[in-house]
Amino acid sequence: MRGGTSKGIFFRRSDLPENRAERDRVLLRVLGSPDPYRQQMDGMGGATSSTSKVVVVWPSSTPGCDVEYDFGQVAVDKPAIDWSGNCGNLTSAVGPFAIAQGMLETPPDGVVCVRLRNCGLDARIDAYVPMSDGEVVEDGEFELDGVAFPGAEIQLEFLHPGQQASPSDGLFPTGLRMEQLDVPGVGSYDATMMTAGNPTVFVLARQLGLQGDESPTGINADAAMLAKLEAIRVFAAVRMGMARTVEEAGEVCLHTPKICFVGMPSTFVAASGRVVLATEIDLNARIVSMGKLHHAMTGTGAIALGVAAATPGTLVSQLLGGTQSSIRFGHASGSMSVGAEAEKSAGTWRVTKVLLSRSARRLMEGSVFVPADVFAEHERGRD
Repeated sequence: MRGGTSKGIFFRRSDLPENRAERDRVLLRVLGSPDPYRQQMDGMGGATSSTSKVVVVWPSSTPGCDVEYDFGQVAVDKPAIDWSGNCGNLTSAVGPFAIAQGMLETPPDGVVCVRLRNCGLDARIDAYVPMSDGEVVEDGEFELDGVAFPGAEIQLEFLHPGQQASPSDGLFPTGLRMEQLDVPGVGSYDATMMTAGNPTVFVLARQLGLQGDESPTGINADAAMLAKLEAIRVFAAVRMGMARTVEEAGEVCLHTPKICFVGMPSTFVAASGRVVLATEIDLNARIVSMGKLHHAMTGTGAIALGVAAATPGTLVSQLLGGTQSSIRFGHASGSMSVGAEAEKSAGTWRVTKVLLSRSARRLMEGSVFVPADVFAEHERGRD
């Protein structure tokens, strides 16, 4: 399925091995990982962070939820799947998948609210899915920069993003809304580290020697810049309590935290060739996923950006000159909008809701073949 600007392989949990290690081996082989050539030629993966993803879905037994799911970011060149986070883009496809698979009863027509739970972050999301004659509506006029064709709009409400954190100040694992990261051998950077959407680190483009309007082609060809961004990211992971050392963070924190650099609005040419004017946007943002600059913007990155914009004292709200409940930002494929509702309770900032829209559709359904030796390896390990 495609969801937003991402693509992934969706499974019913009941169709996969119950043993977690065996399940991961099967899914790695389905995607074609690990591949030292970084092509995933012998699998269903697309050899990028946006297309090397899996989602496992099942009916929920949790009160107030219809469907639960695990999201796995599959490493292309390593035998690893990171189940710790979420993909905001593919979240838009979970409801349509569950409906098509008969996991819940829905009215035949209208807009259905599917109540989702992402288990990696223990996060609640409401997805509003259009229906007609008992089928999910996929065709429509909603356009999303980074996706070639229009589709039906699916509105997503991420409820209480950041509630999975356990720091002294809700969304902020270190208790600070902005602080300085002194990264050994790299430099000193202002940063906001937060846990909305996915754990995310925001830094200023200008402190990196960038503008914030760069293209993936340029950044991904700059090995020194990618190394600098990775060094900041893993250092921040330690500060956020996600790993004990930067070495450990480099091994286990593959998918999160994301690192996003932001800059003042400027006119740039998007990947499609469309000119995005500075007057159309509030700021520019670029996000790194799995060691490469994302071709558009991750859904969870948009969530974190919206939350940071709505919360006083963050690097993002300071860049904007004050808090904003709704922003439009430029990304490598164009621009998009996100809205957030924030409130202060007992001295702590909480975000009650983040709103964004995506489209999704089924690309294919059927059987995928896995070599028998994947299961034989499990039997040998058990013996």
